[in-house]
Order: sequence, then structure tokens, then C-alpha cells
Amino acid sequence: MVIEFFHDVLCAWSFALSPRVRRLVNEFPEIEVEHRSFALAPRPLDIASMFGSKEQGKQEILNHWRAANQNDDEHRINADVMESRTFDYPYSMPGLMACKTAEMQGGSDKHWDYFDRIQKTHLTECRNIVDPGVLIECARDIGLDVDRFREDYQSERANNAVSVDIKRARELGIDSVPTLVCKGQIFSGAQKYERLRKWYLEVNS
Repeated sequence: MVIEFFHDVLCAWSFALSPRVRRLVNEFPEIEVEHRSFALAPRPLDIASMFGSKEQGKQEILNHWRAANQNDDEHRINADVMESRTFDYPYSMPGLMACKTAEMQGGSDKHWDYFDRIQKTHLTECRNIVDPGVLIECARDIGLDVDRFREDYQSERANNAVSVDIKRARELGIDSVPTLVCKGQIFSGAQKYERLRKWYLEVNS
């Protein structure tokens, strides 16, 4: 039973939902999760263009962080810490390509492990996930071959894999994350586990 999980490394709501999807898989082992990249801010200047300035963009996004932290079961999101950081708020593509690079080594499971690790790095530790050294450290943390990671990350395969997922999202009419898709039925947002479980059972009844 395949569930497509559309998410972005920048998305605090995806961070809140991911553990609930893991819990669902633990309860229903027949589920296979297919991870799909979705770029909220693909390019370096996108935050500034969307919000008027990079500073205003960061403040607006951190408001989302604070709301998502109330939703998160363990309240792991540190908006106040990120507010104090001096680097520009990250954009999507480096982290998304890194997730796809992890997938090249270990399939969907490693994509998920890397996604969760880089989101923790971004939203809990509040480090700069555009920094190549941080991306490599995340790869090392989940047991990837770092030399291969460097090589695959620089290949066209990683970029192309993200593009395939973005095209898939357009085909399905998906315009926000997190979003799950199973048998053509869509589950949107970081809803609580009980609602997620009910949706899965209804889709497969």
C-alpha cells in the first residue's frame, strides 16, 4: 500500500507530521512510503521576492514555526533560536537534493532518515542547511557513505529527481505541504495521528 509523502525540508508542518506517518507505518506495516520533494522556495532569492525582503520573510516564516511548534507533539521547533541566527534563511533546493542523494544510497528509508535529520538540523538545532558541510554532516549522522554522497549530490541525477517530484505534485494539483496521497485520496496538513489513522482506514475500507 503506497502513500506518497510530499514535503519540503524547510517546512515546520512537515516536521510535525513525519513522526505521525512513522507511527502509522509501525501500526500498518503494509504501508510503503514514497517520499516526494516539494520546493517552497527553490532559489536563493525566493524568500525576498515572496515576502518583500529577506528579513521580512524570515519573520513571517518564524511565525509559522511558532504555530507549528504548538502542533508538534514534542514541541521541538526553536523559532527564538533561529531568530538569533545571522545567516540568511535557507532555500529549498540544497536540502531537497541532499534527500534525493540519500535515496540513491539507501532507497526510501534513507531518504526519510535524511529528511528527518536535516529537518532537526534546521528546525531544532537552527543551523544553516544550505551549507555543504552541514549537509555532509547530516549524511554522516545517518550512516551514509560520505564520499559517494558528495559525488552523487553533484550529479544531475539529484536535481532531476527533485524535478520529477515537483512535476508529480503539479499533476496531482498539490500546492502545499505536508500532503499525503493514497489511492488518489489526499490528506493535507499536519493533522493529529487519530485523524491520519482514520483517513488511512477510510481510504482502504
